Amino acid sequence: MDFCQILIEKNDAIVDRWVEAVYQDQQIAATRELTFNAVRNSLPRVLEALATVLSESMSSDLETVVDASLEHGRIRAEQEFEPAEIAREYRLLRFVIFSLLEEDLLKATPTEMLRAVRLIDTVIDEAIARCFNSYTQGRIQKLEKLQSQLQLTNQELTRLVKASQDTISHLAHELKTPLTSIIGYSDLFLRQHRQKQLETKDSHPNLESIERVLKSGRLLLRLINDTLEISRYDAGKMKLQPTPTNVRGLINSVIEIIEPLARAKELSLVVNCDRAPEKAIIDPLRLQQILTNLLSNAIRYTESGSIELECWVVCEKKWAISVSDSGVGISPEAQAKIFDPYFRAVNDIQLQGSDGTGLGLAIVSRLVQLMSGEIKVLSQLGKGSTFTVILPLEVIAL
Repeated sequence: MDFCQILIEKNDAIVDRWVEAVYQDQQIAATRELTFNAVRNSLPRVLEALATVLSESMSSDLETVVDASLEHGRIRAEQEFEPAEIAREYRLLRFVIFSLLEEDLLKATPTEMLRAVRLIDTVIDEAIARCFNSYTQGRIQKLEKLQSQLQLTNQELTRLVKASQDTISHLAHELKTPLTSIIGYSDLFLRQHRQKQLETKDSHPNLESIERVLKSGRLLLRLINDTLEISRYDAGKMKLQPTPTNVRGLINSVIEIIEPLARAKELSLVVNCDRAPEKAIIDPLRLQQILTNLLSNAIRYTESGSIELECWVVCEKKWAISVSDSGVGISPEAQAKIFDPYFRAVNDIQLQGSDGTGLGLAIVSRLVQLMSGEIKVLSQLGKGSTFTVILPLEVIAL
């Protein structure tokens, strides 16, 4: 029985069923934001090479298996896959191949069946090893880039601390946890790396350490950047650049960025901009910051229900935009402090441990003031919150 030809004929079916299985696997969250082609990437090349290995007349194209698997690992590193997600991918691939070949395997002689099964398993195992090798290198490169970014921001952070002595205690407290994680896991990874060269069977825990370092590093950078934004405003160095802006187009671009976050928590994202102004003279970058922070906050503190964004013209010279959620809500006492830097209104330990920095609303408040606008909040504990920003249709740079 020619399993080479059988595999070639079923190549497309294997690819389609595998991609569908990966999408449906709840433990492979990274695929939620990827297209069909992005998930599939180099799999067809691996299957074509696998067919040559099964052939008794063609020379085995193991080089393609190696190259395609290395490429797969590099792409998955760029797509922010977790190591466990890649392992599940290959487990599904093995299952899909054997399920589609099952009928043919049962028709083959015992010798033919054992040969086909052995070769398929061998090629998939080799593909996994090569994929994890390039994936590891990709994540290490990202770690090195992150380290460079942290070094570059260190000078600016030092300047900030010297210029703002009254924020030192707040800043030190917020930086303590992610910085400790970076140091601890980096030290663990380096010590393990020195003891012996990374092998496939030992790579998984090391990769998990790298992922924690990257996550903590990104949080640290975000905190630093948000703090610098507050500092620039308070020092009077933040300048507006008002330009005629398509309001609806800008809102749509923000929604495209935010939508995957809402989808990941299975929240409904409703946008009502029928009454929005066609154009306004504003600073589009600053407006984008306002919307992104408000929507991100709404999603972060909402576990079920919906997020609604509405936009309308208030009068001849003003327009408004509101973001409503069905989340945890804010107590009356906390509403007076939510625009203060580092203030967290939520008492829930799990939500406090989220990736928020406590600076988002402080930045929003300052940007609204800079554009001569106002921000209002209506909220009730357990029933959600609504933030409304009112801005002039023509912002003047001061």
